Amino acid sequence: MTQLFYASTLFGAMTLAAAIDDGRFGPRRGRRILLVSNNAAIPEITPALDETPGFATLRPRFDEIHSWNEIVAPLHPADWKARVVEVPMLGRLLRSHLSLGAGPAELVLESVVVPPARTLAGLVRDCPISVYSDGLMSYGPTRDPLPQEIHGRITRLLHLDLVPGLRPLLLSEYGVPAEPLPDRAFLDVVGHRADDPPSGRAMILGQYLSALGILTSEEEAELHADMLRGLVARGFSRVLFKPHPAAGRRHARRLRETAAELGVELDVVAETVPAESCFATRGPELVVGCFSTALITAGRYFGLPVATVGGELILERLSPYENSNRIPATITDALLPRLSTDGSLWEPPPVDLSALVGAVGYCMRSEAYPGLREQAAAYLRTCGPDRYFKHRRLTALELITAPAPAPVAAPRERSPLGRLRSRLSRTSP
Repeated sequence: MTQLFYASTLFGAMTLAAAIDDGRFGPRRGRRILLVSNNAAIPEITPALDETPGFATLRPRFDEIHSWNEIVAPLHPADWKARVVEVPMLGRLLRSHLSLGAGPAELVLESVVVPPARTLAGLVRDCPISVYSDGLMSYGPTRDPLPQEIHGRITRLLHLDLVPGLRPLLLSEYGVPAEPLPDRAFLDVVGHRADDPPSGRAMILGQYLSALGILTSEEEAELHADMLRGLVARGFSRVLFKPHPAAGRRHARRLRETAAELGVELDVVAETVPAESCFATRGPELVVGCFSTALITAGRYFGLPVATVGGELILERLSPYENSNRIPATITDALLPRLSTDGSLWEPPPVDLSALVGAVGYCMRSEAYPGLREQAAAYLRTCGPDRYFKHRRLTALELITAPAPAPVAAPRERSPLGRLRSRLSRTSP
């Protein structure tokens, strides 16, 4: 029996390892193949998943490692999709390349609605599919509709219980059951010890918001600078900066300049090191970010104080409204303390998070989740259309009434002298 796994991020691979260790894929009776993909904008200059230092401890769980980038080269794995007429042929070639015979007994994917995972689901047919979560995005709606040939084979969604009490919305419209993974399985993969001492440092989590078109490069640099100013104002003189693996090195260079101006020691962590490893080994006393899933894992699994910066700006800039980052941004903004540049920390107002996420999820993809309409309407009646909603979207969904247009004033009747002047002006040479 062969099981084919797919992963593109170290966080995803750690989640996958936790599921394997917890027995979610049964005993090891046959081959376990891991197909890795590097989806960075320029994968040629970015270390592949299986080449990062943190992957070494995960490797023994798999019998073979193959690169999807090498299979589809020179095409980019996040862009390439097989044409319909090519699917049967390419599916046979892939099975031959991986020595799958008639096909694997199970296909295990992340982010199944977008390539490369969706491409693989279309090529590797006639087997059940398990999906494992992509962090906080699992609590949001399925980004795009899936064909019956794919969603009809999905048997379950495995996810970390990042927000206890909150059920994932992902794939729920297809009746796919969500199965949370135990905390201990994930912590054992990360290697966390409860007695890790605090380091006296704070930590900034970088993302790649400008690369996604959410912010400009200048705005993202200023966002990081505001995080650093807030930490310095709280008395921190030593700060760790963890760049996102897909962001490159420019964020670190800009933040070093700000650190020099503020007189603070900045230590940049290698982008290939997962944030969770830093939480486990360096024990930061405060973790600051925008809406990264790592903010939640820092507080949920490692008991670290966390804070957000820039949530309101991100919620305003996300476009279109159904942008899949909206639910992670909503959860972190509604749940976590907010850090100001003067060092003050203030708690967000109390909120029914489940009702809020359901309302936002309905507004993102109302046609897929009609059963959430009344929940959305009830939330809006109670809490109003605050920072998490767009008036235009609410109006289009008839959840609020559009204001009546202002009456147009009737043109004033001109006097005989005025009419004469008007005729003269039109006939003047």
